[in-house]
Amino acid sequence: MQVAIDSSVLVGLLNPNDLWHAQALGLRDALLTAGMAVVYFDCVVAEAISTAARRLHEKGRETDVQELLKQLETHAPHDLITWVLPDVPRLYREVLEIIRTSSGELNFNDALIVLACRERSVSALASFDPDFDQVSWLRRIGTPTDVTTRS
Repeated sequence: MQVAIDSSVLVGLLNPNDLWHAQALGLRDALLTAGMAVVYFDCVVAEAISTAARRLHEKGRETDVQELLKQLETHAPHDLITWVLPDVPRLYREVLEIIRTSSGELNFNDALIVLACRERSVSALASFDPDFDQVSWLRRIGTPTDVTTRS
């Protein structure tokens, strides 16, 4: 089974000082132990590294950016990234429709992740963001227990 990794989980994996770090490690380990194949979308990698780098900068920890990039290569190496941003022109109207039907609860990137999962038959998303729970066909996995519990 394939499971896409959301930005909230990836940021937690990348930054050992992140609020979600321990949970992200536990979730990743549970996914791998269960034999699930993790999928990293380019839009998630971009959002995660942008968020994590900005947080380091805001905390005056610019020297930690090199380690952050090293962690990115460890967790989401270039050859494991699934490139979905080239699909944006084709999916643009559907992205906007998801934003509209969620009353903005799902943002542009979230909607793109949902559509990327649908198009690639990825039925699960590792995320700490409950906004994804409104997508009936996408199973959100937010804890190690969710890995072994069927929705």
